[in-house]
Amino acid sequence: MKVSVLGIACLRVFWELLAFECKKFNECNVYPREKMRSALVFEFNDADFPRKSYETKQYKKGLKAADAILKKFPEHGETLSMKGLTLNCMDRKSEAYELVRLGVKNDIKSHVCWHVYGLLYRSDREYREAIKCYRNALRIDPDNIEILRDLSLLQAQMRDLTGFVETRQQLLTLKPNHRMNWIGFAVSHHLNSNGSKAVEILEAYEGTLEDDYPPDNERCEHGEMLLYKISLLEECGSFERALAEMHKKESKIVDKLAYKEQEVSLLVKIGRLEEAAELYRALLSMNPDNYSYYEGLQKCLGLYRDNGNYSSGEIDELDALYKSLAQQYTWSSAVKRIPLDFLQGEKFREAAFNYVRPLLTKGVPSLFSDLSPLYDQPGKADILEQLILELEHSIGTTGKYPGREEKEPPSTLLWTLFFLAQHYDRRGQYDVALSKIDEAIEHTPTVIDLYSVKSRILKHAGDLAAAAALADEARCMDLADRYVNSECVKRMLQADQVSLAEKTAALFTKDGDQHNNLHDMQCMWYELASGESYFRQGDLGRALKKFLAVEKHYADITEDQFDFHSYCLRKMTLRAYVEMLKFQDRLHSHAYFHKAAAGAIRCYIKLFDSPPRSTTEEDDDKADLPPSQKKKLKQKQRKAEARAKKEAEGKNEESSASGVSKSGKRHVKPVDPDPHGEKLLQVEDPLSEATKYLKLLQKNSPDSLETHLLSFEVNIRKQKILLALQAVKHLLRLNAEDPESHRCLIRFFHKVDLMTAPATDTEKLIWSVLEAERPAISIVTVALFLLVADSLMHRAAAAEMLFVLETNKKSEALKLIEDSTNNLAPTNGALGSVREWKLRDCIAVHKLLETVLAEQDAALRWKARCAEYFPYSTYFEGKRSGMYNTAYKQMLTNPENGSASQAGVSADAIASNGKLEAFKNLAIST
Repeated sequence: MKVSVLGIACLRVFWELLAFECKKFNECNVYPREKMRSALVFEFNDADFPRKSYETKQYKKGLKAADAILKKFPEHGETLSMKGLTLNCMDRKSEAYELVRLGVKNDIKSHVCWHVYGLLYRSDREYREAIKCYRNALRIDPDNIEILRDLSLLQAQMRDLTGFVETRQQLLTLKPNHRMNWIGFAVSHHLNSNGSKAVEILEAYEGTLEDDYPPDNERCEHGEMLLYKISLLEECGSFERALAEMHKKESKIVDKLAYKEQEVSLLVKIGRLEEAAELYRALLSMNPDNYSYYEGLQKCLGLYRDNGNYSSGEIDELDALYKSLAQQYTWSSAVKRIPLDFLQGEKFREAAFNYVRPLLTKGVPSLFSDLSPLYDQPGKADILEQLILELEHSIGTTGKYPGREEKEPPSTLLWTLFFLAQHYDRRGQYDVALSKIDEAIEHTPTVIDLYSVKSRILKHAGDLAAAAALADEARCMDLADRYVNSECVKRMLQADQVSLAEKTAALFTKDGDQHNNLHDMQCMWYELASGESYFRQGDLGRALKKFLAVEKHYADITEDQFDFHSYCLRKMTLRAYVEMLKFQDRLHSHAYFHKAAAGAIRCYIKLFDSPPRSTTEEDDDKADLPPSQKKKLKQKQRKAEARAKKEAEGKNEESSASGVSKSGKRHVKPVDPDPHGEKLLQVEDPLSEATKYLKLLQKNSPDSLETHLLSFEVNIRKQKILLALQAVKHLLRLNAEDPESHRCLIRFFHKVDLMTAPATDTEKLIWSVLEAERPAISIVTVALFLLVADSLMHRAAAAEMLFVLETNKKSEALKLIEDSTNNLAPTNGALGSVREWKLRDCIAVHKLLETVLAEQDAALRWKARCAEYFPYSTYFEGKRSGMYNTAYKQMLTNPENGSASQAGVSADAIASNGKLEAFKNLAIST
């Protein structure tokens, strides 16, 4: 069909007139709305102004425009949806959902309504529902790029990798001239475990580029894309091809360091070790303190062992290698430290002397932390002890190092004593450690690190209150040091001084408009320590609140990756993007999450074992009280309710007074409706709540003994016998000799023996499985158990199980524990002696005697015995507990300078300058 020139001209005039009319309607905020579905009508008539206002975050203007349209066309679905989306951004969620649903109902065939519905779900992290809405929108408008892009982001977030590939392919088909679509399609195949296809896509994209590409402003992005392609080839095993590609595109790769590191990795995998060794030396000249470069060089020379066990010949070769490297890189610390890991005997002593001497002179507080891994190697701790003692003697008597003529500054003796104190603390010789740190404090009483280390020694020795006091003394010496403040808070929480710890931590938080409190900062170590403290005190509500707050942080971290799905493709940070996604996939295996989930599960187990008293039971108890006490109790309750109401109103007024932004969105800090976690305790089935977190641990921490211990405890209470059996089998697989594994094994078969005969088909099936598994596992008898290991905890576990199996054998169970001997641990230390028993194990045994065996006389005898072994322990009331520390003496003798737990100081005793009034005089004296 031919179109005349006149027809084209008429059509052009028609478009111009239509555009002019639509412009007039936009200016008046009034839109004619008829029931028309063409793309042309949508483009000009469907709530453009509200949508633009939403995109520019001018929510009040958008709301006003939407209301103007709805005044004339109240059933206009797309305007209703846009108004709902705008209200959602103004924290009016219930209205938003109502309007968006109404919009979809009025205009169910509008892709805009479905898209907005998806955006609403996405804002609430309901990603699966959002995906459904996007798919409905695409059924109406299958080629809408914006919806496809949003869908692809959600598929990447939810790891729907097959759907992610399909969506990215559709985007590339619709818009092949856009670089981001090519890269997104390649990344989708890579994530879907199809690296070779991703390489093909990247090569096809390169084929669309001109020879002089990239321009100067895109060189970094293009270089990153090339490095990503090379890493894909390496991942696919095409090492030679990857190396050839690197050399071919070298001039276009901007990141030369990443280029060299990728090249040396390929050379090692190909087997060209001589070239790789030369390249590692070149990298060392760029950064001689990078430990991975030294490790790579050793691998190229055939001088690397994962287990650290080297032959004498290999040690000589390594020694010669590092001596030559030390001559090249005289300023490198790594080249002097690494030989300490493989040298032995006199060579180790000489190398350690050369390494330690300048650092002691300089006064490096982290020297012991640097050398602490050496304590895991047999004999090296003894050599270090003898060496440092010789240095201490020589400096103390002559002021010089042995065999040296130069005088050392007075601080050298201080840092030598500082190292020795940490050394003896590590070896469990707390008397010697405290004498050394006291000598250092007497030498220079103004060094903060000395008080922090003394606090740590007292904590290990068992005097938690004195440790908290010393930590606060260190804090008061430098009120601007956040790390020292954090150490102090940690010690206070370990001593269960929670309210005081909160006030101390708050000295470094900023409330108000920024809402920069500890929860917003995701300060997980604090929340975990607080939760553990509350759990020890039996406050399950607050403990659960802290543990679940940590779990919430991990959920937020998971959600935070959402914005990077588009950002990384746009900025071409592809290698970092893929690594980030891999990190997110193993996020819940992190130690902090494991601690939080385990803590929450323990709370729920305890809540199941000892459920909180119901209101009816409390009322029954009150009914027995005299009338006068009832009246006083009611008055007290009314006053408490009035006070709580007043505080809530004050908080609400404070929140309302906070400003509202120009966009109409309130920046209000939400008031916690359950500050004490009381609502968290009101769960109908605590074990089902525990199971939620248990599944996460089983998925992400399957090699942790604690995971399967908790699994056993939960499932044995839920009467899930086969799941409990599975937990026992995992425990035996991980560590068959652990006392907890044996305890669970015996408890399990004891439970099975008490089961009634199977009646239903399901019970018969379970019974047949148990009978089949019993010979393979076998019940470990107490005698055999003691042959496995004769440690204190093994004997305690045997005693407990003996009592559980036969309650009439309590005396034999007690004898098993009380006949235990605390032998000297094998050590060649120059000073002091260390015994085998650990403080935490002795505390656990004492609690076993008090609760499970319920033998108070035996518990008192055990307490008196352990008080001799642990004289600083406040738990066992050792003769030196709470009396050794100078600051703690002051607190006991002067109530005005006491701690929160020992002398009644409240958490409000923090002055405006940040000091605790409890330590004001002490801080001045120091």
